[in-house]
Amino acid sequence: MLRVKLLALAAAACGVAAVALLPHAIEAGWLLAVQDDPAALADRKLARSFNADIAAKEIEAALAANDAELAKSFVDLAHDRNVTVAPELASKVDAAVEKANSALSTAGNFTRGLIVGEPDDLVSLAGTAVGDLFVFGDIRDMIREGSHLAAGQEADHLILGLSAVGIAVTAGTYASLGTGAPARMGLSLVKAARKTGRISSRMAGAVTRSLRSVVDWSAMRKAFAGASLTEPAVAVRAAREAVKLNKADDLFRLSSNIGSVQGKAGTRAALDGLRISDSPREMARVAKLAEKEGGKTRAILKLLGRGAIALTVAAFDLSLWVLWAALTIFGFIASTKAAVERVTWRALQRGKVRRAKRELARQRRLAMAPSQV
Repeated sequence: MLRVKLLALAAAACGVAAVALLPHAIEAGWLLAVQDDPAALADRKLARSFNADIAAKEIEAALAANDAELAKSFVDLAHDRNVTVAPELASKVDAAVEKANSALSTAGNFTRGLIVGEPDDLVSLAGTAVGDLFVFGDIRDMIREGSHLAAGQEADHLILGLSAVGIAVTAGTYASLGTGAPARMGLSLVKAARKTGRISSRMAGAVTRSLRSVVDWSAMRKAFAGASLTEPAVAVRAAREAVKLNKADDLFRLSSNIGSVQGKAGTRAALDGLRISDSPREMARVAKLAEKEGGKTRAILKLLGRGAIALTVAAFDLSLWVLWAALTIFGFIASTKAAVERVTWRALQRGKVRRAKRELARQRRLAMAPSQV
């Protein structure tokens, strides 16, 4: 009887554990199933974390930071997910967007992007793109970093290399009537992200490693050491001779994904993607997210961070949830089966004993009865 009680207790413990673990295991299994689909991954997480209170809080914070684009992104996300936004708050967002798009503001942003090369919205990016497409921006950045290189000082190889590649591909962009524009835009955005500190260290390292096979740094160093950096034509020629475009496939693939994010979700969304991505592969996931979500991408990236494009809990940990849930269910079934078998065996044994006693009593009665002739 003690063994049956122990088995029943084990079954009860496994049942309770299974009930506690099962929701986590189901969620973990679902996340593992959609880990390669960033849009589905983000949708699942938003369903659990995004509501009217969070939407209002994020919109107010964006307006306080003078980021009308992000505020509008949250409004669009709320409408898409049937989350209520107060009419007066939505009106504030519309007014902020209108102000940000005013002629005075756009002129200033365009000029800043053209001269400084540090865009933070579509208009300033247009200025940066114009500067780079006419080689002005790339030459400006190349001369600054190249002078450091020639002087034996520390130069930013990422900006220098991207400027050289940008100069080399600009003619190709024109020749293809703009078919290379997303890649060209992506190169400008990586430079801008580097200048403003909006690129993750791992992503910067990945781009720098990619540039090692694209740019002949020895030739670049010799060219700048022997040329006058005040002559743009010399810088352009040095860049073209030092860049091996036939080895730039990986770099162009990354820059195309960045340009795709910019085209679908905006400049700041592309910069946000560079900030949270640790590798070109993760940037490709941001591009997939932007392809589906469009203008809502910034709000999703702001709300979920890396969780929008990758599992924030290691796949191994998620697998453990599924494994432990399976083990507890198996333990419940095994313990219940053993307990039932034990009870059944005891019942059968008691039945056999009762039948044996009845048979023995019958035989005794027969033995005691008078013999009949």
